[in-house]
This record gives sequence, structure tokens and C-alpha cells, in this order.
Amino acid sequence: MARKNGKRNAGKDEAKPRAAPVRRPLVLRDLLRLPVGRAVDLSSYDTSSIAPGGPADKAAGIEAMTALAPRLAGLQERLYAASTAGDRRRLLLVLQGMDTSGKGGTVKHVIGFLNPSGCRIRAFKTPTAEERRHSFLWRITRALPMPGEIGIFDRSHYEDVLIARVRGLVPRRDLGARYGRINRWEKSLADDGVTVVKVFLHLSYEEQRNRLLARLDNPEKHWKFSPADIEERALWPAYQQAYELALERCSTDASPWYLIPADRKWYRNWAVSTLLLEHLEALDPQYPKGDFDVEECRRLLLEW
Repeated sequence: MARKNGKRNAGKDEAKPRAAPVRRPLVLRDLLRLPVGRAVDLSSYDTSSIAPGGPADKAAGIEAMTALAPRLAGLQERLYAASTAGDRRRLLLVLQGMDTSGKGGTVKHVIGFLNPSGCRIRAFKTPTAEERRHSFLWRITRALPMPGEIGIFDRSHYEDVLIARVRGLVPRRDLGARYGRINRWEKSLADDGVTVVKVFLHLSYEEQRNRLLARLDNPEKHWKFSPADIEERALWPAYQQAYELALERCSTDASPWYLIPADRKWYRNWAVSTLLLEHLEALDPQYPKGDFDVEECRRLLLEW
């Protein structure tokens, strides 16, 4: 018995320890991505938080944004260059959020790092008479980026399940069907080489008031204010519920939602820039190889 125990113990001593599981570095899109198929409670997310790994303060955030600029510009150029050789891939950044959450500010600060000739920016307002004669996805489809481009939507097709729900613009049975149509449409985009990055800028009720007051205090910002903004604040709970439904029903593996705390403008800008960078790095576009004799072309240029 003693020998058996000894053998058992020897066997245990000789057993090799299990290797620790390999973990890939934590990336921002893992931290900000909403889970697929789960109910969303916006009140459980801190609108002023800073995700782990983010800059410590505003100064660090601005410095980090500046450091991202060359990498973003380089990846954008590679994406566009790849399209000249038949690569159909493109990226679409969708920005949604309550009024004053910073959709326009994000476009200004983030897209400012990119070459505007490779960007397709569209802000969606109230549908025109012509647009209302078509499916709600018609005007969105017409604004999609072409291969090699980066598209940016300030508001989007989600307005047709947000304001349409809050304002009762369409029957509820039709509204319910729209979530499925959106998911199928976004899946078709992914199948066609479009990387859709959907961002919800999560703003607090109190911060919205502060930003609206700041617009009233500055005559140069009066053009951005409307008395209707005050009426819309009365509908805040209804809009929060509409967003929760959209975020829950339209967050899929092919096209997930990312929630970014938006009370701190500098963090919002850094987070969107970083998300954009991570998705472009995942695409890893490459410069196409030339289909000509480099040395012969050099010789001819030197002779002429």
C-alpha cells in the first residue's frame, strides 16, 4: 500500500502543470460592445465614466487623439488604395444619440484626422416628400460609402424606430417589423464588405440641460437651438425606452452596438477614434502591387 501511494504521489509530482490560457490584449470594442440578445437598461450605464485603459484626463485624451491621427490616416489611405485593385471593403460609422450628445462634434473632431476625399458624410434630417414615397431604408442605401471609403452617418435609419415610436408616426405592428428589416439589411451590408460600426452616444439628462443652456448663453450658438428642444426633453423617458429597444433588438454578431459615455466630450472623441482605428486595423487593408516593371519605368524616366 505504501508503494502504491508512493507511485501515486510520484505520478502527481511528475505531472506537468497546465499552461495558462492565452488571452488576447483587451481592446476598447470589447469593453464598449453591448451584449447580443440581452435587454438593455440605459440607467445602469454611467454617462460620465471612463473605460479601463482610457486616458486619465482631458489633457491625456487630447494627446492620445493626436497620437492616433497618423495611424488612422495611414489605414484610410490603404483602404482606398486597396479599392483600386478591386477590394470592395468599406467602413460605415453610425452615430446615434440624444440631442447635444455630440454627433456633429464627433464628426468634426474625429473625421478631421482623415482625408475628406475618402469620406462620405451624411446628416439625416426629416425625410423629404420624395424620400417618404419610398421605403425608410431607401434614402439610407443611397448614402452608403463606396468601396474604399469611410462613411459617417449623423443619425441614420434608426430614426425610423426611434422618433417614429416616440411620436407614433407609424402603426406599432409596422414598427415592430422594422427591427427585423434593419437586421437583415445590415447583414446584407456585411456580406457585401461593409463594416458597420454603430455607436450610441450615451448622454445624461442633466448634461443635456447644461449644453442647451450653454447654447442660449452664446449668441453664436443660437442657430443650433430651437424651443422644440425643450419640448423634446419632456419625452426623455420615451426616447430612452425607444433606444433600449433598438439597442437590444438590433445588436447582432454581424452588426453590434457600442455604447460610449458622452458626458465628457474629450473621452467621447477618443473612444470613437479608437473604435474606428481598431476596426480599420482588423480589416488590415493592403496597398496593391503594381502591374508594371518598376525598373523599366525608372530607366525610361531617367532617359526622358
